[in-house]
Amino acid sequence: MDSFEINKIVASILLIALLFIGIGKISDLIFHVDKPEIPGYKVEMPEGNVISQVSETQNETVEEVDIAALLALGDVSHGEKVFKKCSACHVVEKGGSNKIGPALYGVLGRKVGAIQDYKYSQSLAEYGKEWTFEEMNGYLRKPQAWIKGTKMSFAGLRKEKDRASVILFLNQYSDNPLPLP
Repeated sequence: MDSFEINKIVASILLIALLFIGIGKISDLIFHVDKPEIPGYKVEMPEGNVISQVSETQNETVEEVDIAALLALGDVSHGEKVFKKCSACHVVEKGGSNKIGPALYGVLGRKVGAIQDYKYSQSLAEYGKEWTFEEMNGYLRKPQAWIKGTKMSFAGLRKEKDRASVILFLNQYSDNPLPLP
């Protein structure tokens, strides 16, 4: 190939690049688009959610959950299906041994981090609360956010019905199930 043909190829590539740049500049002149001051969309949220309401005081956000309304959404048989996600790491039957996570028989109503033969993360061992319906709901929604430093890597259950169903399912696996609110 001689240098004249190489010059023609390079010139055609440069011409195409200049055409693309020129067309872009001309289209910007013809079609002017006003950019918003703040990028993004404002999403309107309905007021008065039946299940939860968020109240902000100072710099802290506290979410109040109507646990009775939440549990009314749940169903034990649906909870059994959803719990299959958890069964890779947890056992719910009486006398079940710990797996990657602790055995969950009788979990509702007992102190967080109370099983003696399981090594909890330091944050769970020092948490100091009991597993109530509200605590379990918050933890199942997003474990890492509810108790910072927990070693449970589960992403959480976003759907309220799924969380309520799993809570009802876990409550029935106990010698003394908690009374429903």
